[in-house]
Amino acid sequence: MKHLIPLIFAVVSVVAAQSASDQPLQSLPYTPSLDVSAMDRTVNPCVDFYQYSCGNWIRKNPIPPDQSRWDVYSKLTYENQRYLWGLLQQAAESSASRTPVEQKIGDFFSSCMDEAAVERAGVKPLNDTFARIAALRSVEQLAPVLARLQLEIPGSGLLFGFGSNQDFADSSRVIAFATAGGLGLPDRDYYVKTDTKSVETREKYVAHVARIFELLGDSSAAAQREAATVMEIETALAKSSLTRVELRDPYKQYHKMNRAQLAALTPAFDWSAYLAVVGVGGVSEFNVTEPEFFKQVEQQLRAHSLADWQTYLRWHVAHAAAPFLSTPFVTADFDFFSAYLRGTKQMQPRWKRCVRYTDRNLGEALGQVFVAKTFSADTKARALVMTKGIQKAMEQEIDGLTWMGPETKKRALEKLHGMVDKIGYPDKWRDYSSLEIQRGDFLGNLERSVEFESRRDLAKIGKPVDRGEWQMSPPTVNAYYDPQMNDINFPAGVLQPPLFDPKIDDAPNYGNTGATIGHELTHGFDDEGRQFDAHGNLKDWWTKKDGEEFVSRAACVVDQYAGYTVIDNIKINSKLTEGEDVADLGGTLLAYIAWKAATRGQDLKPIDGLTPDQRFFVGMAQWACGDERPEAKRVNALTDPHSPNEYRVNGVVSNMPEFQKAFSCKAGQPMVRPTACRIW
Repeated sequence: MKHLIPLIFAVVSVVAAQSASDQPLQSLPYTPSLDVSAMDRTVNPCVDFYQYSCGNWIRKNPIPPDQSRWDVYSKLTYENQRYLWGLLQQAAESSASRTPVEQKIGDFFSSCMDEAAVERAGVKPLNDTFARIAALRSVEQLAPVLARLQLEIPGSGLLFGFGSNQDFADSSRVIAFATAGGLGLPDRDYYVKTDTKSVETREKYVAHVARIFELLGDSSAAAQREAATVMEIETALAKSSLTRVELRDPYKQYHKMNRAQLAALTPAFDWSAYLAVVGVGGVSEFNVTEPEFFKQVEQQLRAHSLADWQTYLRWHVAHAAAPFLSTPFVTADFDFFSAYLRGTKQMQPRWKRCVRYTDRNLGEALGQVFVAKTFSADTKARALVMTKGIQKAMEQEIDGLTWMGPETKKRALEKLHGMVDKIGYPDKWRDYSSLEIQRGDFLGNLERSVEFESRRDLAKIGKPVDRGEWQMSPPTVNAYYDPQMNDINFPAGVLQPPLFDPKIDDAPNYGNTGATIGHELTHGFDDEGRQFDAHGNLKDWWTKKDGEEFVSRAACVVDQYAGYTVIDNIKINSKLTEGEDVADLGGTLLAYIAWKAATRGQDLKPIDGLTPDQRFFVGMAQWACGDERPEAKRVNALTDPHSPNEYRVNGVVSNMPEFQKAFSCKAGQPMVRPTACRIW
């Protein structure tokens, strides 16, 4: 779920604050989950509840120059990073007393922080990879080389994706998935939209690609030709890719094929050679998520020369590795993808990038150390109690629905009761013992860790599903619902103040973390999640009448959010954000019901001039306090399935009579919708 500093002196003050605070933390700082100093009580809550709850937070927390957005989640992430920095510095100190886990994360971090060694190496770590590409003698030889590149190149977007996933029709089985990919820009729409900004972005992208080729040693003229080739191939692939809205429909991504059928889609591609290199040569069953995309791959393989494909591969290798190479590559990557696309003013300090890379590549190793220091058994128990209370509220809501019939209710309750709660960290930690981490070999460590994860993922094909697996590391400030696992997941990183606060009253805790729990739970019953049954199988368990009623009620939310402006004349793509908007509304309502049940019979008093109900709603709003650069808003309007933060607050409360009663709002005021949306 749940990312313009107007004056020069503001920029200077932020830089000074950043440099003063950029030291490792010995403990995590405390901020309450309801901070009255963050509020702007000069604003009428019935006119703009987001500004009422967050106005002073936004004023006191301008976007740091190395960020494209800054909000409560971002700030907690930053604090977690500073704490992890201290843990990693300690782990990086060579000593005989280090545990194997501390050796892995310490040496990985140390290698990343050894900037002098990275600068000396330049692009040399990629020479062997480029040599393999140069050694190709025909397009027919592409498959095994591509397979090897996909295994080891960090963050690679090479042509298509290949890995494992649960079978949509039988979630107990893991099968091979072949997915669309191969693009350098953040979304396929960047290649097809014809507005002035999109045209400019494509021109800037081609110039960036040429810049990278020049850094690799090509002449300016050659680099420009090569960039045009890359753009031509990527544009063709983009035009045959599903849109992000289409990707919300799992049926559009489910096309089971045997080996012969897969080969028939792309006869110019040697799948036998490819599968042998990635280590699944015996696999005979595949889900091809976008057959039309792979038909386009076939067309491109036949339309382009070997030299064109060597150019394409060189670009994507360099593009994936650029953030980890010497300064010219890092700067070029930042200038386009961060500064131009997202408006970020300044590159992040190296320590912050190295903490992020360690978490990304050794997340459960780093997570073990983080959890041992920060996440108590009491916190886990309290979060679980809240989760169970919110699930009970959902049970009551389903039982009481007037628009849903008994047959669908029975299936909905089966799904709810089958949902698994994962709190804090995995029951079994990932084993990294076979992964070699060498001090002083940063890019090598990256490639080996990427290959470790690639092979771990591919090894799951044909094996029973590991229902204990997590998709996020424990320090992550986020949460998610997995429709095929039918589980809700809350890492330790998101169960920290100011999001989850054991020191404060229940009202803001339920408004904040409770609404997040309800949000993830509701994803099991949103436009996408509702298509999977209690076991995680893609199956229509709704009667025709109830399904139509859900679509009608969800359309109320879609129409509401379609009217909100992101920036300039860009509106929210509410078919893309539908699931998150539905989850925001349902999650807040469930948290409110659960809070009322948890405090029934208690004599709750006002605190800081806010009634208990008002504290619930201000707590709910304050997770979202923040701001975003205009450039980032444009990118997120295309790519982010979440609405902007202000609408995730105002859009929800304007549908809730409970909020309107708490703040004595009247009909006709902005936070009172004439026709409220309500699903759950």
